[in-house]
Order: sequence, then structure tokens, then C-alpha cells
Amino acid sequence: MPAPLLIAHRGACGYRPELTRGAFLLALEQGAQAIEIDVVASADGSLIVRHDPELSHTTDVAAHPELRDRRRMKVVRGRPRVGWFAEDLSLAELRSLTGRERLPLLRPGSAAHDGSDAVLTLQEVIDLVLAAAGVRLVVELKHAARSARLGLPLDELLADALARAPRLPEITIESFEHDALDRLAERGVTHPLVALIGHEPLIDHLTVRRPERFAAYAGVSLGANLVRPRTVAGFREAGLDVWTWTLRPENRFLPRRYRVEGSPFGRYAAYWRRLIDAGVTGVFADHPDLALAELGDPADVGVPTYP
Repeated sequence: MPAPLLIAHRGACGYRPELTRGAFLLALEQGAQAIEIDVVASADGSLIVRHDPELSHTTDVAAHPELRDRRRMKVVRGRPRVGWFAEDLSLAELRSLTGRERLPLLRPGSAAHDGSDAVLTLQEVIDLVLAAAGVRLVVELKHAARSARLGLPLDELLADALARAPRLPEITIESFEHDALDRLAERGVTHPLVALIGHEPLIDHLTVRRPERFAAYAGVSLGANLVRPRTVAGFREAGLDVWTWTLRPENRFLPRRYRVEGSPFGRYAAYWRRLIDAGVTGVFADHPDLALAELGDPADVGVPTYP
């Protein structure tokens, strides 16, 4: 069985602040075959590369006195959030921010690089990935329904941005909001679409029993807790790729029986091997180098080189 596709989750975000140039370049150096990014919209309708519309946990926005009056309380995924939101800032204002580590106590080595890289646009990441020949770009639409209610429909903005780009790498588009993927298909977007599954615990285990529901997509991406050999086989038999997220070595992200007391990392290799042996065709990893060690020899998986 071929080794799964190695997808750097927000870049090598175990080592550098997520979704920054440094995280992407390091991921490529470590052998990632694909780079995963999240996009949200600015006030003027540009797509920027951030995981969350609220910016204070992953940028230095709070240190910008000129933006102090933009602090707001808003609801995201049904929960009140206080901070600075991408949709309230222009592209120029967002580009003035720099990335910072989301989990500084857990990943102090990454936090040491806080402030090194500016917030990136979608086009800047496209250009970076194009320079690394043979690398795929995986684009996730974040909070698409919320953004549409604000007059910033991510599916339309993404379709237009991709249509304007002079050149593109191989691109896959994914979202937890499957209706946003359907709208992209209706707009004639031909890039492969992947349905993310794993944020609705009460219904996810029922959802994965019906792979035929996802026949219009190129694949599905399952939360690791949903990965079982029988589940994966059902999707594979339906002709779908099956990815899983997210491979992280730290104890707090591992099932209890794989944790190691007194160590920051648990028995992650054993857990990851269980996921790989279930037959998945792609894995998202925060530490691409550690994941590659479990996937096999780089020569066997066609790892691209970065010039």
C-alpha cells in the first residue's frame, strides 16, 4: 500500500508559529508533500491565511495601539469571543501584523519565533508553494456560513481569487461546512473537494456509516477519533480518499493510554501507526519530520525538494 500523503498542518506548526512563512518553509525542508492553510476574509474582501477570524491568540494585534478601538465581543461557533476580528480590519492593517505561537507554554521553541513573519495572503502562499515544485496546497474555508452572513462569502472570494491567479499549484479545497463545497462545485470550480468530518461528536459516528453521501467529493478528512479500518475501507470502496487530522506528539493531544508521565511527548509513534495501518491515504501533521519517520523512506513517498 502506498504511503499516505504527508500534509503539513498549518505548516510545521509544531516548530514555528502556525501559518507563517517560517512554518511553511520548514515544512518543505522536512519533507512535506502538501501544505495546509486556512483562509478568512478581511474587511475589504481579501483572503488572508489565518485559522480563526479572531486574531489575538495568533498575532501581535494587541500590541498595535492604532487598532485598539477595533476590539470587540462577537459570537463564533455559538460562543462569545472578545478580541480583534479579521473582518474588521483592512488587508493593509492585517499585513501589518506578525504571527505568534498559539500554545506558547506547550511549544516554547516555536514561541521563540514570535514576530518573525508577517500575516500572509492566499496569493503569497500560492507563490511559495509554486516555488516548491510538486507540492500540493490544501485550502480550508473557515467559518464560511458566518463569513457569508457578514457579506464576505468565502466560497465566492476563493473561486474568484483562484480564477485570477496566473498560475496555480495542485490545489485541494476542504471545509467542515459541506454546503460551501457544494457552492464551489456549482460555480464550476474543478479543484478536488474534501469534506472535513469530526467537529460534531453526536452525529459524526452516524455520518461515517454512510460514505455514499460524499460521492460528489474527492475525499473525506476524518478526525483521528473516527479512524477505524472498517470506516476507512467503506470510504475507500466508494472511491474516496481518506485523510486524517491531526498527528501531534504531545501528551495532551494523545489518547490517555498513549501518554507518558513526566515527558512532553507520549507514545505518539504507536498511535500514529495505528491510524496509518487503518488505510488512510493522507495525514495532517504539526511536525512533518516526525510524521515522515513513521510513513516510510522519503524515496518511497516522493518527497519534493525545496530549492
